[in-house]
Amino acid sequence: MDIKKMINEIVDKVKNDKDIAAKFAKDPVKTVEGLVGMDLPDDQVKMITDQVQNKLAGKADGIGGVVSKVKGLFG
Repeated sequence: MDIKKMINEIVDKVKNDKDIAAKFAKDPVKTVEGLVGMDLPDDQVKMITDQVQNKLAGKADGIGGVVSKVKGLFG
């Protein structure tokens, strides 16, 4: 799976669904795992969660580092 695409999809869901946004605000790691549909190692979920939070905050996108670290994780 394309990590950039996955992060963008999560951002869209958080922005457009009040229930998901509330869950993400309360427990971003668990919310990301639920949206991804698989149990990921904590450090990888943390990297993805950080990127989603940065995009939601309008911060610069450092996605290249995430992609290189989790490349191949999704096949």
